[in-house]
Amino acid sequence: MGYEFFIANRYLKSKRKTGFISLITYMSMIGIMIGVAALIIVLSIMNGFESEVRSRIIGFGAHIELRTYHNEGVEDYKKIIEEIETFEHISGISPYIEDKALVYTAKKKKSGAAIKGIDPETIGQVSDIEDQIVYGIFEVGEIKINGAKSYPGIVLGRYLADKLNADLGDKVQLLSPSGISPLLSRMPALRTFKVTGLFETGIFEFDDVFAYVSMKEAQRLFEMGNKVSGLEIKLDDMNKAEDVATKIKEHLGYPYAAITWFEMNKNLFSWMQLEKWGMFIILSLIIIVAAFNIISTLIMIVLEKTKEIGVLKSMGASSSGIMKIFMFEGLIGGVVGTALGCIIGFVVCWAQERFQFFSLPPDVYIISALPILMKARDFIFIASAALLLCFMATFYPARKASKLDPVDAIRYE
Repeated sequence: MGYEFFIANRYLKSKRKTGFISLITYMSMIGIMIGVAALIIVLSIMNGFESEVRSRIIGFGAHIELRTYHNEGVEDYKKIIEEIETFEHISGISPYIEDKALVYTAKKKKSGAAIKGIDPETIGQVSDIEDQIVYGIFEVGEIKINGAKSYPGIVLGRYLADKLNADLGDKVQLLSPSGISPLLSRMPALRTFKVTGLFETGIFEFDDVFAYVSMKEAQRLFEMGNKVSGLEIKLDDMNKAEDVATKIKEHLGYPYAAITWFEMNKNLFSWMQLEKWGMFIILSLIIIVAAFNIISTLIMIVLEKTKEIGVLKSMGASSSGIMKIFMFEGLIGGVVGTALGCIIGFVVCWAQERFQFFSLPPDVYIISALPILMKARDFIFIASAALLLCFMATFYPARKASKLDPVDAIRYE
């Protein structure tokens, strides 16, 4: 680096004629530090929320759903399972039925619901819904009441159960519009179930709408015969969903459609990415303000050191050397502020991840504490952006210093 860095370091540490310049210098450094730390902390929190939402959505469903165009149902699903279960990365396949129904209780409560018929033997291969039970058990088979008549079990979302005022052991009736004919010559399908459990995924849109029954009962309720709505497919690597879905579509052809977990929740994840970029831009303003402080500080230092610049030039210092001195001076503050910001951001995120100091009300949010997910690329991107801004901020005052005429500079008072 030569003499330029040495002089820049001495300028930075030397006492100023006015303490105001030193104050702005330190404020610039602190501003960069706060901006970098805030960006790292906020982006790590948003990464944590995104990861938590993704894991809960995928835990509720699967990585890929195989359906037919126009939702006409899949009749030869067992044959399809045999054909695709050996594909690379597929770890589980389970048939399902999904349709709308009206739920009635003996307490005169009713609500629309999304009824999901599942195969109890294979549901565990593609979903962890059984682990989301908060009351009762996950049982959709036949349940006897008082040792007499048996009813098929139904598992309700927690908030759906609240709307229906339904408790464990209550009987509920499902009314399906599938059996209604245009001339009303047939009555709609109506079946009675017993509530065996309540689940809570932490995602209100699911817990407020969904209910689980057995696939056989769903076929009867929605009069689907031997058809199913589709197949849920679990992978050993969720990032391979697009590749596997393409392979399945090419193998089966029309009328089958393979939809990935990202496509099913595209709006949600796109909104989360947009929100992350919005926060990044807003918090970057802190660093930008600090960068402007660097510009004003260096301009004042150039004015203060004008005579010394003239002396250096008369001793043989080149214009590029003078420019480097002031660029180094600005960058030293930027590097120190960025490094401290990264350290503070990392320590705060690590402490929250380890000790969970900042808790959240579990009845409002899907988790009990602020989630943290630190990514190396965020640290690199934020630090690089901060240093680039600092570099750009030093350019103008450093160039002005390098253009000073040595004779005029020595005479400057």
